Amino acid sequence: MGARVRDTGVRLLDLVLPPRCLGCGEAVAAAGTLCGTCWRGVGFITAPQCAACGRPFPHDMGADALCAICVAAPLSFGRLRAAVLYDDASRPLILGFKHGDRTEAVPLFAGWMARAGGELLAGADLVAPVPLHRWRLFARRYNQAALLAARLGTLSGVKAAPDLLVRRRRTPSQGSLSREGRARNVAGAFALRPGRSVKGLRVVLVDDVYTTGATVAECARVLLRAGAAGVEVLALARVLKAEDI
Repeated sequence: MGARVRDTGVRLLDLVLPPRCLGCGEAVAAAGTLCGTCWRGVGFITAPQCAACGRPFPHDMGADALCAICVAAPLSFGRLRAAVLYDDASRPLILGFKHGDRTEAVPLFAGWMARAGGELLAGADLVAPVPLHRWRLFARRYNQAALLAARLGTLSGVKAAPDLLVRRRRTPSQGSLSREGRARNVAGAFALRPGRSVKGLRVVLVDDVYTTGATVAECARVLLRAGAAGVEVLALARVLKAEDI
Protein backbone atom coordinates (compact mmCIF):
# COMPACT_ATOMS: atom_id res chain seq x y z
CA MET A 1 0.00 0.00 0.00
CA GLY A 2 2.80 2.38 0.93
CA ALA A 3 4.65 1.69 -2.31
CA ARG A 4 1.51 2.38 -4.37
CA VAL A 5 0.92 5.67 -2.58
CA ARG A 6 4.56 6.66 -3.13
CA ASP A 7 4.43 5.75 -6.82
CA THR A 8 1.22 7.75 -7.24
CA GLY A 9 2.84 10.72 -5.56
CA VAL A 10 5.85 10.51 -7.88
CA ARG A 11 3.62 10.43 -10.96
CA LEU A 12 1.62 13.42 -9.76
CA LEU A 13 4.82 15.35 -9.03
CA ASP A 14 6.13 14.53 -12.51
CA LEU A 15 2.95 16.01 -14.00
CA VAL A 16 3.46 19.26 -12.11
CA LEU A 17 7.28 19.37 -12.41
CA PRO A 18 8.35 17.21 -15.38
CA PRO A 19 11.71 15.48 -14.79
CA ARG A 20 14.69 17.09 -16.49
CA CYS A 21 17.98 15.74 -17.77
CA LEU A 22 20.76 16.13 -15.21
CA GLY A 23 23.00 17.45 -17.96
CA CYS A 24 21.15 19.79 -20.32
CA GLY A 25 17.79 20.23 -18.62
CA GLU A 26 15.73 18.67 -21.42
CA ALA A 27 12.64 16.69 -20.49
CA VAL A 28 13.31 13.01 -19.73
CA ALA A 29 11.18 10.04 -18.75
CA ALA A 30 12.38 9.81 -15.14
CA ALA A 31 14.05 12.09 -12.61
CA GLY A 32 17.77 11.68 -11.99
CA THR A 33 18.58 10.49 -15.52
CA LEU A 34 20.17 11.78 -18.72
CA CYS A 35 18.69 12.42 -22.12
CA GLY A 36 19.99 10.36 -25.04
CA THR A 37 22.33 13.09 -26.24
CA CYS A 38 23.98 13.62 -22.85
CA TRP A 39 24.20 9.86 -22.24
CA ARG A 40 26.07 9.34 -25.50
CA GLY A 41 28.58 11.99 -24.46
CA VAL A 42 29.60 10.20 -21.26
CA GLY A 43 32.94 8.40 -21.51
CA PHE A 44 32.41 5.14 -19.64
CA ILE A 45 35.55 3.23 -18.65
CA THR A 46 35.18 -0.41 -19.62
CA ALA A 47 37.31 -3.43 -20.47
CA PRO A 48 39.91 -3.96 -21.75
CA GLN A 49 41.76 -2.24 -18.93
CA CYS A 50 44.74 -2.57 -16.60
CA ALA A 51 44.13 -5.31 -14.06
CA ALA A 52 45.44 -3.07 -11.26
CA CYS A 53 44.50 0.56 -11.88
CA GLY A 54 41.76 0.11 -14.48
CA ARG A 55 43.46 2.34 -17.05
CA PRO A 56 41.77 1.59 -20.41
CA PHE A 57 43.73 -0.32 -23.03
CA PRO A 58 43.32 0.27 -26.77
CA HIS A 59 42.97 -3.49 -27.29
CA ASP A 60 42.72 -6.66 -25.21
CA MET A 61 46.05 -7.55 -23.60
CA GLY A 62 44.83 -10.37 -21.38
CA ALA A 63 42.96 -10.61 -18.11
CA ASP A 64 45.99 -9.97 -15.86
CA ALA A 65 47.80 -7.40 -18.01
CA LEU A 66 49.21 -4.33 -16.27
CA CYS A 67 49.78 -0.91 -17.76
CA ALA A 68 53.34 0.45 -17.94
CA ILE A 69 52.66 2.87 -15.07
CA CYS A 70 51.57 0.09 -12.68
CA VAL A 71 54.57 -2.03 -13.69
CA ALA A 72 56.92 0.88 -12.89
CA ALA A 73 55.10 2.11 -9.77
CA PRO A 74 52.55 -0.34 -8.33
CA LEU A 75 49.55 1.05 -6.47
CA SER A 76 49.94 1.31 -2.70
CA PHE A 77 46.53 -0.35 -2.31
CA GLY A 78 44.67 -3.07 -4.22
CA ARG A 79 42.75 -2.47 -7.43
CA LEU A 80 41.31 0.82 -8.63
CA ARG A 81 38.20 1.18 -10.74
CA ALA A 82 36.33 4.27 -11.95
CA ALA A 83 33.04 4.48 -13.81
CA VAL A 84 33.64 7.37 -16.21
CA LEU A 85 36.29 9.71 -17.53
CA TYR A 86 36.42 13.11 -15.89
CA ASP A 87 36.04 15.23 -19.02
CA ASP A 88 33.94 17.96 -20.59
CA ALA A 89 30.86 15.73 -20.57
CA SER A 90 31.03 14.43 -17.00
CA ARG A 91 32.57 17.46 -15.29
CA PRO A 92 29.37 19.59 -15.14
CA LEU A 93 27.39 16.60 -13.87
CA ILE A 94 29.88 15.85 -11.11
CA LEU A 95 30.38 19.47 -10.07
CA GLY A 96 26.62 19.93 -9.91
CA PHE A 97 26.41 16.90 -7.64
CA LYS A 98 29.41 17.92 -5.54
CA HIS A 99 28.74 21.62 -5.11
CA GLY A 100 25.26 22.28 -6.48
CA ASP A 101 23.02 20.09 -4.30
CA ARG A 102 22.20 17.81 -7.26
CA THR A 103 21.90 14.80 -4.97
CA GLU A 104 19.16 13.33 -7.14
CA ALA A 105 22.05 12.06 -9.28
CA VAL A 106 23.16 9.57 -6.60
CA PRO A 107 21.15 6.56 -7.89
CA LEU A 108 22.42 7.06 -11.43
CA PHE A 109 26.05 7.59 -10.44
CA ALA A 110 26.08 4.73 -7.92
CA GLY A 111 24.62 2.43 -10.56
CA TRP A 112 27.49 3.30 -12.90
CA MET A 113 29.98 2.65 -10.10
CA ALA A 114 28.40 -0.66 -9.12
CA ARG A 115 28.85 -1.92 -12.67
CA ALA A 116 32.42 -0.62 -12.95
CA GLY A 117 33.44 -1.99 -9.56
CA GLY A 118 31.41 -5.19 -9.39
CA GLU A 119 34.46 -7.38 -8.78
CA LEU A 120 35.70 -5.10 -6.01
CA LEU A 121 32.35 -5.02 -4.24
CA ALA A 122 31.89 -8.79 -4.56
CA GLY A 123 34.96 -9.36 -2.39
CA ALA A 124 34.37 -6.56 0.13
CA ASP A 125 33.30 -6.56 3.77
CA LEU A 126 32.84 -2.81 4.04
CA VAL A 127 32.32 0.11 1.69
CA ALA A 128 33.49 3.44 3.14
CA PRO A 129 33.79 6.99 1.79
CA VAL A 130 36.74 9.32 1.85
CA PRO A 131 35.72 11.70 4.68
CA LEU A 132 35.35 15.47 4.63
CA HIS A 133 36.66 17.68 7.40
CA ARG A 134 33.83 18.68 9.74
CA TRP A 135 33.98 22.36 8.70
CA ARG A 136 33.82 21.51 5.00
CA LEU A 137 30.98 19.11 5.71
CA PHE A 138 29.16 21.86 7.61
CA ALA A 139 29.56 24.25 4.68
CA ARG A 140 28.56 21.72 2.01
CA ARG A 141 25.90 19.98 4.17
CA TYR A 142 26.70 16.53 2.79
CA ASN A 143 29.65 14.37 1.85
CA GLN A 144 29.13 13.35 -1.77
CA ALA A 145 31.34 10.26 -1.34
CA ALA A 146 29.28 9.15 1.66
CA LEU A 147 26.05 9.40 -0.35
CA LEU A 148 27.58 7.26 -3.09
CA ALA A 149 28.92 4.73 -0.58
CA ALA A 150 25.53 4.38 1.10
CA ARG A 151 23.82 3.73 -2.22
CA LEU A 152 26.53 1.29 -3.27
CA GLY A 153 25.98 -0.59 -0.02
CA THR A 154 22.30 -0.91 -0.85
CA LEU A 155 22.98 -2.05 -4.42
CA SER A 156 25.69 -4.56 -3.52
CA GLY A 157 24.61 -5.79 -0.11
CA VAL A 158 27.99 -4.79 1.33
CA LYS A 159 27.81 -3.01 4.67
CA ALA A 160 28.33 0.75 4.30
CA ALA A 161 30.45 2.46 6.97
CA PRO A 162 30.01 6.21 6.37
CA ASP A 163 31.96 7.19 9.49
CA LEU A 164 34.80 4.67 9.32
CA LEU A 165 37.45 7.33 8.75
CA VAL A 166 37.79 10.86 10.07
CA ARG A 167 39.65 13.81 8.61
CA ARG A 168 41.76 15.12 11.47
CA ARG A 169 42.73 18.41 9.89
CA ARG A 170 41.39 20.64 7.17
CA THR A 171 43.63 20.53 4.12
CA PRO A 172 43.84 23.13 1.35
CA SER A 173 42.21 22.28 -1.95
CA GLN A 174 44.21 19.80 -4.01
CA GLY A 175 43.29 21.40 -7.33
CA SER A 176 46.38 23.50 -7.93
CA LEU A 177 48.93 21.17 -6.35
CA SER A 178 51.44 18.88 -8.04
CA ARG A 179 51.43 15.12 -7.44
CA GLU A 180 54.07 15.52 -4.74
CA GLY A 181 52.27 18.51 -3.26
CA ARG A 182 49.03 16.56 -3.02
CA ALA A 183 50.77 13.75 -1.16
CA ARG A 184 52.32 16.18 1.33
CA ASN A 185 49.01 18.00 1.71
CA VAL A 186 47.11 14.92 2.95
CA ALA A 187 49.92 13.22 4.89
CA GLY A 188 48.61 12.42 8.37
CA ALA A 189 45.24 14.01 7.63
CA PHE A 190 43.15 10.86 8.19
CA ALA A 191 42.56 8.43 11.04
CA LEU A 192 40.38 5.48 11.86
CA ARG A 193 37.44 6.61 13.95
CA PRO A 194 38.00 5.71 17.62
CA GLY A 195 36.26 2.50 18.57
CA ARG A 196 36.14 1.14 15.01
CA SER A 197 38.05 -1.93 13.86
CA VAL A 198 38.96 -3.09 10.36
CA LYS A 199 41.20 -5.97 11.38
CA GLY A 200 40.92 -8.73 8.82
CA LEU A 201 38.32 -6.86 6.75
CA ARG A 202 38.38 -6.00 3.07
CA VAL A 203 37.42 -2.37 2.49
CA VAL A 204 36.34 -0.59 -0.69
CA LEU A 205 37.09 3.14 -0.46
CA VAL A 206 34.68 5.39 -2.35
CA ASP A 207 35.52 8.80 -3.79
CA ASP A 208 34.02 11.07 -6.42
CA VAL A 209 37.04 11.92 -8.60
CA TYR A 210 40.38 10.11 -8.74
CA THR A 211 43.22 12.37 -9.89
CA THR A 212 46.68 11.42 -8.60
CA GLY A 213 45.43 9.06 -5.90
CA ALA A 214 47.13 10.90 -3.03
CA THR A 215 44.00 11.14 -0.90
CA VAL A 216 42.84 7.54 -1.25
CA ALA A 217 46.42 6.29 -0.84
CA GLU A 218 46.65 8.05 2.51
CA CYS A 219 43.26 6.66 3.57
CA ALA A 220 44.34 3.18 2.49
CA ARG A 221 47.57 3.51 4.46
CA VAL A 222 45.56 4.23 7.63
CA LEU A 223 43.29 1.24 7.07
CA LEU A 224 46.11 -1.18 6.25
CA ARG A 225 48.11 -0.09 9.29
CA ALA A 226 44.98 -0.74 11.37
CA GLY A 227 44.93 -4.33 10.15
CA ALA A 228 42.63 -4.29 7.12
CA ALA A 229 43.10 -7.40 4.98
CA GLY A 230 42.92 -5.30 1.84
CA VAL A 231 41.84 -1.91 0.50
CA GLU A 232 40.56 -1.21 -2.99
CA VAL A 233 39.26 2.01 -4.49
CA LEU A 234 36.10 2.77 -6.45
CA ALA A 235 35.65 6.25 -7.91
CA LEU A 236 32.85 7.84 -9.86
CA ALA A 237 35.25 9.51 -12.33
CA ARG A 238 38.92 9.49 -13.16
CA VAL A 239 41.21 12.12 -14.61
CA LEU A 240 43.26 10.73 -17.49
CA LYS A 241 45.46 12.40 -20.08
CA ALA A 242 44.39 12.08 -23.69
CA GLU A 243 47.33 9.81 -24.44
CA ASP A 244 46.19 7.42 -21.68
CA ILE A 245 42.74 6.86 -23.22
